Amino acid sequence: MIEPKAGAILIADPFLKDPNFLRTVVFLCEHREDGSFGFVLNRSYENTLDELLPGVHQQFPVFYGGPVQKDSIHFIHQYPEEIPGGTEVINGVYWGGDFSKLVEMLKNGEIEERKIRFFIGYSGWSAGQLDEEMKEKTWLTAEATRKLLFHPETSEIWKESLRHLGGEYEMMINYPIDPQLN
Repeated sequence: MIEPKAGAILIADPFLKDPNFLRTVVFLCEHREDGSFGFVLNRSYENTLDELLPGVHQQFPVFYGGPVQKDSIHFIHQYPEEIPGGTEVINGVYWGGDFSKLVEMLKNGEIEERKIRFFIGYSGWSAGQLDEEMKEKTWLTAEATRKLLFHPETSEIWKESLRHLGGEYEMMINYPIDPQLN
């Protein structure tokens, strides 16, 4: 496991009961002394992009990025030249950028679903909060990969993340959510 940092994924412990993060994987885009933020990768939102952005006709999936600012749309993508102003989080994957350019590209059908992810809201931690959660073993950590970030099967991302860690962590895939119910 690695220390939390921009470009890492946080994999929820199998027994984490917080409904916002139950069996989730969070892509950390920023981790600094004053706080951290990222996006839940494996929780689908009830609306598609065309329902949220007027004039956009692609029915791209939207994901629940987290419980903070649920009235905002964020995105990660693989279009650094076409969508200027993004921040490279891992090699070839960018967070944000010129939203008006993005909308123009969407309207022109120039965006591929497999190279972009949209999120409603985000996951945020105040100064020291994520470090405390790490001490409590709330999260497992790993390096993010494009394969996990843009995985086509949302329901498999948590399991694939544990497989990515390998060894003893791979066994956690089959752990019950509440072992007291067994």
